[in-house]
Amino acid sequence: MPAQKDQPASEGSLATRASLLGRLKNWDDAHSWEEFSQIYSRLIRAVAMKSGLSESEAKDVEQETLLCVAKTIHEFESNPARGSFKSWLLNLTRWRIADQFRKRDPVAQSTTPSDATTTRTPTVERIPGTDALEAEWESEWKRNIMQTALARVGRKVKPKHLQIFDLYSQRHWAASKVARELGVTMVQVYLVNHRLTKLLRKEVEYLGQRLE
Repeated sequence: MPAQKDQPASEGSLATRASLLGRLKNWDDAHSWEEFSQIYSRLIRAVAMKSGLSESEAKDVEQETLLCVAKTIHEFESNPARGSFKSWLLNLTRWRIADQFRKRDPVAQSTTPSDATTTRTPTVERIPGTDALEAEWESEWKRNIMQTALARVGRKVKPKHLQIFDLYSQRHWAASKVARELGVTMVQVYLVNHRLTKLLRKEVEYLGQRLE
């Protein structure tokens, strides 16, 4: 396809979401699983921590969610009624988050309402509500897409150009300061920023279409 001619061969496995998910059915395909983990692990872990879990608990959510994907990816692909992959992954993550909250207080799970004290907050009430979790998921999803897009742009441009873009566009340094620190002209700062901004937008659109 013309739109993909400039993509390095090493990025071919991101050609479509469907192709990546399809290869995950092969548990021995270490490359595809590593790629999948790089794209989604950060998202799952971040949402778990924002839900109120500790870093250790969030890592457990990450591992258990990825394991669940491995076991059930064939079910998702064979049932279009499940909706988007993005929503399906959110549901898997939500269930694993709920499991972690339940593990915090196993005694509460076996007590009757009359046994509970008035000061104890039931485990189920500590689990984030659907709306709140979906909002966090959407926010982290966009952040994850942006970080992945930046990494992909970084592999396509000169390191110095990436540094210029980072300082000017991401860290909001003044163009004059960037030019002085990196030994370039202000015109170069503006040109590099313009070019990389366009590249970044293309990557965000590309990933958004293929990872959801």
